[in-house]
Amino acid sequence: MINRNETPLHGLLTHIGSKGVQSLQERTLPYRELMSYYRCAMMEVETKFNVLNEELNLKYDRNPIESIKTRLKSPESILEKLNRKGLPLTLSSIEENLFDIAGVRVICSHPSDIYRLADALSAQDDIRVIERKDYIAHPKPNGYRSLHLIVEIPIFLHDQKRLMKVEVQFRTISMDWWASLEHKIRYKKDLPEMEFIEKELFECASISADLDRRMEELQRISSQIRDAEDAYFTAE
Repeated sequence: MINRNETPLHGLLTHIGSKGVQSLQERTLPYRELMSYYRCAMMEVETKFNVLNEELNLKYDRNPIESIKTRLKSPESILEKLNRKGLPLTLSSIEENLFDIAGVRVICSHPSDIYRLADALSAQDDIRVIERKDYIAHPKPNGYRSLHLIVEIPIFLHDQKRLMKVEVQFRTISMDWWASLEHKIRYKKDLPEMEFIEKELFECASISADLDRRMEELQRISSQIRDAEDAYFTAE
C-alpha cells in the first residue's frame, strides 16, 4: 500500500534524465505499485467498453467500436509534466494533479456512436465523470476533434478498493487518422511554410468532418432500407 507521506521523489533525482528516470522506475516500489493501479483501472475501463460493444452489436447489428487502445504515461513524461507545472515530485502529487496517467482511446465508426458510448459509460453507477471536453461540437483552432472524459473508477485489490482516474478519448476513424498524422507533421522541427501547412491541416480536418457526416448518413439510409426489408418479409 502506498504511503501517503512518502519521501519526495526529488530525493532520488535532481533533474529529468536517464538516471533520474531509472531511479523512479526501478528503485521505487511505491511508484511501480501506483502504475500497476493505473493499469488495472485501464483494464476495468476497457472491459466496460467491450461489454457495451457486445450489447450494442446485438441491438443495432453492428459494432460501434472499431478498436480500443490503452497507454500508460511514461516516467519521462510524468516528470516533465510535474516540473513544467511546478508540482512536487511525489506520488501523492502524481495521483492528485495528473489526470492523464492512464489513457484509453476508443475508436468508433460514427460520431453518434461516440456520444452513445460516452453517455452509457457516464451513466454507470461506479463511474464518476470529473471532466468532459467536447472537441467534436467545438473543435480546437487547429481542427482537432475528439470527445475527452476524465473518469474516476474503482479497482478492487486483495485488501482494498482504490479510486483511480482515467482519461478516455473518443474518436472516429477519420478523427484518429487526422490526429495521428497531424502530430507527426506538426512536431517535425524547422518546417518551412508553416502557415501553409497549418492551413492545409485545418482544411483536411474539415474534409474529415464532412466525411464523417456523409458516412453516417449512408449508414442511416442503409439501416432504413434493411429495416424496411425486414418489415416486408415479416409481414408476408
